[in-house]
Amino acid sequence: MSCVWTTTPSNLSSTYLACVQFSLTCSKFSSPDDSPKFRHAKKCNTRAFASRKSVKKFRRQRETQKDLTPQLTSSTLNENDEMVDRSPSGVDNVEDSNKESSSVDLDAHKSNTIPSRTAVLQACTVTSGLIAVSGVLIRQVSHVASMEGWPILDCSTEVSFSFEMWHLQLVTGLVILISSCRYLLLKTWPDFAESSDAANQQVLTSLQPLDYLVVAFLPGFSEELLFRGALLPLFGINWESVLLVSALFGVLHVGSGRKYSFAIWATFVGFVYGYATILSSSLVVPMASHAVNNLVGGLFWRYTSKLSR
Repeated sequence: MSCVWTTTPSNLSSTYLACVQFSLTCSKFSSPDDSPKFRHAKKCNTRAFASRKSVKKFRRQRETQKDLTPQLTSSTLNENDEMVDRSPSGVDNVEDSNKESSSVDLDAHKSNTIPSRTAVLQACTVTSGLIAVSGVLIRQVSHVASMEGWPILDCSTEVSFSFEMWHLQLVTGLVILISSCRYLLLKTWPDFAESSDAANQQVLTSLQPLDYLVVAFLPGFSEELLFRGALLPLFGINWESVLLVSALFGVLHVGSGRKYSFAIWATFVGFVYGYATILSSSLVVPMASHAVNNLVGGLFWRYTSKLSR
């Protein structure tokens, strides 16, 4: 850049200095370094410097990580050892809490499914009453029909309420036979044991000891009045009638936790009671046997359930 100055001789020194300063400034802003080639080289140098700086920084970080790795490894091992030392007690606590929660849930479920004492006694009384009324009606209708000359056996005369001393021996034998068979099946037939236990839990859990007399004797008397005192003589005093009535007796015992294994057992019991009815011609024998067997079975379940707890 060229500059033209017009000054006076008196001010030569100051003017010269200003011109020199201005020329230096102009040369600074218009230096040959502003060429495209110089700028490209300058950028390359800057990038190379930055890359070298980043490499050095990466090396320092890697060395720092190497120094910290043994410390982290040792601390991690120490923490793992502490966790292993504490783990058995923690696992035991978790297992105990799980057992407690499961037992609480099981108790709550049982309390929700098991009926109350009042409900059990009421259901037993109503059901036994209906069964007894059905038996009485069939016996009375058969008596009237027989008196009218219809070809129907008089149930009240075929199976009476008579009682003799040897009937007591028969009742005792029936109680021993049926109780022994029930005990053997409970020990050898898991399905029957589960079915019997489920039925007893629903009926007997909420009862008091004296309530066992109610739930033992009312069903015993009413069921025998219907099945052995009415249906058996109505169908005929023979083995075919015994089998038919006992099969009906067994099928009606399915439900309320009772499975078909319990129905097979009830069929066998009904056959034994039917045979005793034919043998004695008395309704007292099956009634007494049925009621006492119910009482023995209920007391046995109560005793064994207490021992299991």
